[in-house]
Amino acid sequence: MASPGVTTVTSKRSRTRRAGESAYGLLLLAKNAVVALIALFLLAAGVWSSWSDARPAMLTKGLDRGVVTVRECGDDWCTGSFTPAREGGEDPDRVRIDKAVTDGTGDRLAVALKPGTDEGVRTGPAGVLHAWVPLGGSLLLAALLVAGGLRMRRTAWVTGLLGVALLGASFAALTF
Repeated sequence: MASPGVTTVTSKRSRTRRAGESAYGLLLLAKNAVVALIALFLLAAGVWSSWSDARPAMLTKGLDRGVVTVRECGDDWCTGSFTPAREGGEDPDRVRIDKAVTDGTGDRLAVALKPGTDEGVRTGPAGVLHAWVPLGGSLLLAALLVAGGLRMRRTAWVTGLLGVALLGASFAALTF
């Protein structure tokens, strides 16, 4: 409501200005949709990448489990002899395991074999956390997109802190 004695002039915005405002709003909406899709794609890629190692590490039935005694290590992988937890079956003599989950030669680790391969995945809390490390990295990257592209700072902080917590828990479980 206007003050007494003051006249207000309402002018209709021009058609060009209204069209420009709606086009700008449409561009902002499209930008937000694209950034949200990229962030979701990053998270889906993190889950997809983690799942190949996390599934054998978490499942307790249907996979060959046993203990690997590390004999030699290369740049990325270590190999060792495999002792199955159950009798019978076609178990490989030598199993390959990621070097990041071992302490070096002589280390004995509980592993599950990936189906159809000679690759072992560490089991237990340390193995499960290590398997989900790619998801932790994708959470950190998605947090940057959510903060910068979507301007959702609180959501970005929560996403980033979840990624840091996952990576930190994996490091702590494998180190201590």
